[in-house]
Amino acid sequence: MTAVTGFDTFDVRFPTSRSLDGSDAMNPSPDYAAAYLVVRSEDESRSGHAFVFTIGRGNDVELAAIRALEPFVVGRDLDGILDDLGGLWRRLVGDSHLRWLGPEKGVMHMAIGAVVNAFWDLAAKRAGLPLWRLLAGMSPEELLELVDLRYLTDALCRDEALELLSAGQDGKQARIAELEAHGYPAYTTSPGWLGYSDERLTALLEAAVKDGFPQVKLKVGADLDDDRRRLRLAREVVGGGIDIAVDANQVWEVAQAIGWVRELAGFDLAWVEEPTSPDDVLGTAAIRRAIAPVRVACGEHVANRVIFKQLLQAGAIDVMQVDACRVAGVNENLANLLLAAKFGVPVCPHAGGVGLCEVVQHLAFFDYAALSGSSEGRMVEWIDHLHEHFVSPASVVAGRYLAPKAPGTSAEMLASSIAEFAYPSGPSWSGPLATFGGA
Repeated sequence: MTAVTGFDTFDVRFPTSRSLDGSDAMNPSPDYAAAYLVVRSEDESRSGHAFVFTIGRGNDVELAAIRALEPFVVGRDLDGILDDLGGLWRRLVGDSHLRWLGPEKGVMHMAIGAVVNAFWDLAAKRAGLPLWRLLAGMSPEELLELVDLRYLTDALCRDEALELLSAGQDGKQARIAELEAHGYPAYTTSPGWLGYSDERLTALLEAAVKDGFPQVKLKVGADLDDDRRRLRLAREVVGGGIDIAVDANQVWEVAQAIGWVRELAGFDLAWVEEPTSPDDVLGTAAIRRAIAPVRVACGEHVANRVIFKQLLQAGAIDVMQVDACRVAGVNENLANLLLAAKFGVPVCPHAGGVGLCEVVQHLAFFDYAALSGSSEGRMVEWIDHLHEHFVSPASVVAGRYLAPKAPGTSAEMLASSIAEFAYPSGPSWSGPLATFGGA
């Protein structure tokens, strides 16, 4: 028996507010941050890595929630946990004391996601496989044991889920080979941060065209005239052969969203993302009806599988954007992918933050390989910064994610980066700029 011995946690923050990387209408000066977790065991060679993405302040609160989960696993047999990751998920999410803090939403639910994902990192490393290959190699029955269908059965029953997973087995090996040879489509948000100058926007858009991205995304919602100007400039730069999506980051009221998007619709928008509160299912549905044929995308702040179910049932979204760190880990995102497959809605994962590209790419690769079997209208978001801080960084070439090959979930940060950007003691947080922006 190899026992789990404890957690190491780190408050890691990158001062992106200094260059306005990540700036949008709701979050003008974010510092991309990770409430970072390492699960340790008696075997020092076996550790699991995960994180919850934040934008600076509150990272310490998330770490406190992660630490509160340590007693649930310390002293238990590591392999026993890894052999029953569905049970781990149910035990943590189902604890009555923890549920009272949500239920199944917010800081504690995200903390559970970090713990669950750290054990998935361990499971994939034990198997010697990247996470997507580990998941794709499981049988439909094994996958279904990982998923909690509670509260979903009015939209997705067990038999339907099993049928979807079984259908995903047809042609699976050919799709795995295709992914390993050619990767998976990507789109880029790197040019579109709201705080960037026109000169920087233009240069990054030109680079995106040269790099082969089929779609770019711009942040909108602070000023309508400025949105028109920036979209006009973007369309001139990229031409008519590349899609442009926009992202309001929840800043609008329902009626305001409808009016604003109608004003921008002439720029041939690929979609509008997060047009209002992510909890407002009926409001989002009303926006979608009113702005058609402009599509609505949503998901990075959706708290759990139940809200995704309601968004799909209400016909509120055209594109589902799962996030690796918002819900309670891999298990719940498997439920979200199954819901998307049931309703025939494409999944374009959110990855607009440090480490999110690294982890969420595995979900998209699994979905194509062993569930939806389709990449039509699907792509993973890409931001081209901070990847250098990871042991196995995500990579995009010619507008496509290259298939992850290293065992694990790709979440592991370099020890040197953790030390450099530890808050508030790391070298990057000392000196006159220590409190700049969102820290």
